Amino acid sequence: MKQTLTAIAALIAGTTGAMACEITFRSSDTHPEGYPTVTAVQYMGELLEERSDGRLCIEVFHSAQLGEEADTIEQTQLGVIDMNRVSLGPFNNIIEATKVFSLPYIFRSVDHMHTVVDGEIGDEILAKFQDHDLVGLAYFDGGARSFYNSERPITSIEDIEGLSFRVMQSDVFVDMVDALGGNATPMPYGEVYTSIQTGAIDGAENNWPSFESSGHYEVAGYYTLDEHLIVPEVLVMSASAWNNLSAEDQELVRQAAKDAVPYMREQWQAREAASEEQVRASGVEIVDNIDKTPFIEAMVPVYEKHVTTDELRDLVTRIQATE
Repeated sequence: MKQTLTAIAALIAGTTGAMACEITFRSSDTHPEGYPTVTAVQYMGELLEERSDGRLCIEVFHSAQLGEEADTIEQTQLGVIDMNRVSLGPFNNIIEATKVFSLPYIFRSVDHMHTVVDGEIGDEILAKFQDHDLVGLAYFDGGARSFYNSERPITSIEDIEGLSFRVMQSDVFVDMVDALGGNATPMPYGEVYTSIQTGAIDGAENNWPSFESSGHYEVAGYYTLDEHLIVPEVLVMSASAWNNLSAEDQELVRQAAKDAVPYMREQWQAREAASEEQVRASGVEIVDNIDKTPFIEAMVPVYEKHVTTDELRDLVTRIQATE
């Protein structure tokens, strides 16, 4: 850990030392340059720099330069990284309330997810990060996640039997794949391509932009749009960096994050369409008419296992009642 933190500190110092801003927040993202979550935080940085008269800036370290998501969460809690864009999945084992947004089929559509995270429920869960040395700033889109693999098209739940899928390091995701008859293999995002290519795993599950930008479609020729998860991304800030700001600057940061959300959604929709077009043109076999009912019914034990407190049950009920 000491070697890792030292290397990160050296990288950060070497790239931000010459910048003119009084404070430059170092923000991490596992996705490549140009990905919607990366451009959204860069856009937030532009807003923040303008509104602070050049005092506050953000530099985004994309492409997992500072580490994979599970590692950068701890570094953000320690204050080594100032800001971090992460899927909610890796937080499931840290902040219990985030589990509800990671439950399979909890959201009926992307619009339903937007309504929930933009409202009272979303704010409640962002507030939970404060107890873990983090400040929740905003939610970004993560698209609908679906299964892809190198072995065969998945046209029914029976086709998942025996296939091994990479999942994020979340117990909810592991149990989801197990409930469908597959074998879940938690591993960092950056290891997936080689693992599919060598046969260490059969496939993974993700959205159109991730499937395309990672190159996974090159080694996994079957993609089934079962859309089992619509998991938001979250932008968080280190509590130590946040506490060093004045109340006025905290408000500037929080508002810039919120104002970056509509921009991110526009970027996401455009990128999703472009990624889908590229993947379809590559010859990947797409299954887009699957009956989701058996998949949804198979999730009953997952909900029973993970929705175990009154708070979680209340959150699930309220999300499902949200129009």
